[in-house]
Amino acid sequence: MVEQDPRAAAMLGRVLADAADSAAPDDIATRILDAARQQFSAIGVRHSTMEDVARRAGVARITVYRRFPTKDVLVEQVTLREYRDYFQQFLLDIRGVATVQDRVVVGFTSSLRAIRRNPIIGGLLAAEPDSLARAMVGDDGRLVTVVRQFVADQLRREQVAGHVGADVDVDLVAEMMVRVSASFLTTPSGIVDLDDEAQLADLARRFLVPMLG
Repeated sequence: MVEQDPRAAAMLGRVLADAADSAAPDDIATRILDAARQQFSAIGVRHSTMEDVARRAGVARITVYRRFPTKDVLVEQVTLREYRDYFQQFLLDIRGVATVQDRVVVGFTSSLRAIRRNPIIGGLLAAEPDSLARAMVGDDGRLVTVVRQFVADQLRREQVAGHVGADVDVDLVAEMMVRVSASFLTTPSGIVDLDDEAQLADLARRFLVPMLG
C-alpha cells in the first residue's frame, strides 16, 4: 500500500472543506489567491511577479510573501484551488453513472477535458509546462499526492460497496491513474489524441479499468 502523506491529506481536507463551505468569509489569503488567478489568466505565470499580484490584491508585497514564501508556492496554491473546482465537477460527472467501470472511464475523460480547458492549468499546459510541472511535482509532489488521495478515497468507497475487489490496493491504483493522467497532460503524445474522447474512453477501458480487479 502507498504510504499516506499526512501533509497532503491535511491539504486535501482543506481543499474539500473549502469546496463544501462556499460561504466562507473572504480574507487576505483569499484576496491574494483571487488576484493571482486574475493575474496569471491575464498575462501568464512566467511574466507575472509577486509585486503584480500584490498590486492587484491591494496589499503590500511583504503581505504576499508572508502567506506565500515563493512564487512557486503561490502557483501551487492557485492550482490547488483550480483542482478544488475540478473535484466538484468530477463528482458531478460521475453521478448517475451505472457501474464503477463506467465511472472510471467518465472520470478519466472528463478530468482531462476539464483540466485542459481550465484557464489556469490549461494555460500553463499550453504556454508554460515547466511551471505546471513544478506545481505538480515540486515540494515532494504534494499536488499529485492530493489528487491521488482524492481518487483513492473514491475508489475506497467503491471497494466498501463491493464494486472493487477486496484485494485491490486502491492507493496504488489511484497513484497509477493519476500518474497516467499527469503524463498525458504534461508530455505531448504522438499516439493519443487528447481531443478524441472516444479514444480516451477506449484507453481507460483497456488499461485503467483492469486495475480494479
